[in-house]
Amino acid sequence: MPISKRIAENINRSSWIRKMFETGIILKKQYGTENVYDFSLGNPDLPSPARFDNILLKEAGKSGAFVHGYMPNAGYPETRTAIAEMLSRDSGLPFTDQNIVMTCGAAGAINVFLKSVLDSGDEVVIIAPYFVEYDFYIENHRGVKIVSDANDELLPDLDDLERKIGKKTKVLIINTPNNPSGRVYPEKLLHDLGALLQRKNNEYGRAIYLLADEPYKKIIFDGNSYISPLLFYRNTILATSFSKDLSLAGERIGFLAVSPLIEDGKDIINAATFCNRILGFINANALMQRVVKQVLDAGVDVGVYQQRRDLLYQTLVGIGYDVIKPEGTFYMFPRSPIPDDVAFVKALQDKLILTTPGSGFHRPGHFRIAFCVSEDVIRRALKGFEETFQQFA
Repeated sequence: MPISKRIAENINRSSWIRKMFETGIILKKQYGTENVYDFSLGNPDLPSPARFDNILLKEAGKSGAFVHGYMPNAGYPETRTAIAEMLSRDSGLPFTDQNIVMTCGAAGAINVFLKSVLDSGDEVVIIAPYFVEYDFYIENHRGVKIVSDANDELLPDLDDLERKIGKKTKVLIINTPNNPSGRVYPEKLLHDLGALLQRKNNEYGRAIYLLADEPYKKIIFDGNSYISPLLFYRNTILATSFSKDLSLAGERIGFLAVSPLIEDGKDIINAATFCNRILGFINANALMQRVVKQVLDAGVDVGVYQQRRDLLYQTLVGIGYDVIKPEGTFYMFPRSPIPDDVAFVKALQDKLILTTPGSGFHRPGHFRIAFCVSEDVIRRALKGFEETFQQFA
């Protein structure tokens, strides 16, 4: 075999999200794009804010020496300073540019951080359901995955985490607002989680890092706002991107932020800057760094996503689906009417509706709907959702 055995195995068990997306391409060719209802991929469909577009055009028009050249591997100091000032305003913590590394999206940030802190055999705890690429990110850097199952409300189960966090645990990854469930961790949960991690630190005599993957933090509904885990636990690191709140998924721009309260934070930043280089990222996109520093307070119209959520949620509940109403993101994670979520997703596919089985997120018995599609697509798909449900009722 010409390729690595490990990579061959990983390709075999790779993301259901991508599998369904690729199935969609085939079905669209066969039946026409307008007749296929594709809820498989979290690819934001709202246009980027006009302010972003205007600044992008201005920055793209610049020319001269080094306009598109290298900068420090951590990113432009002025961009990192702007982000640090934003985080300081939001958290009250004394962030500076020395706490920030610009990265190729949140995925780049997570990989850079794990590469920086993991030794072979260190454990990384993740909470199911979770974004399945975490599996590969942990494996990339010689870590050992430990899965803690969320409770019936699709929120972290602190009792289970108490059992799963052990003497080999180096990192706990959380994702709020959550993909795939749309759940947003409430303040009390974050407080109790911080207290649990601090007890574990004291017990084992070393830091356990809380890595918060938060690219959806601005996509929160019903007038609520994001509550940062920075406020509840000193050893917190943020990995985020502008992919969702500015609809820049393809531009691959994000950042890693290390809490200024972390005792060895400078070492982590130095390691992350080095890893940004040796992982082949070198630096985050120069043009995007220059643009995003000027639009940190901008965002897409979250009200559009909320309107879609309400339409989909109310209709699915009316049909009989069991679903927790998402507080954020553009995902919904209903229970499958039958235990075999893969079979149910295939039945939806017969109606040309593409969703992703919960098994792909390590939570069988559910399926994910990505409602970052037009309201017209949602409305035209509703009949198929109802007919498929009735098929198994």
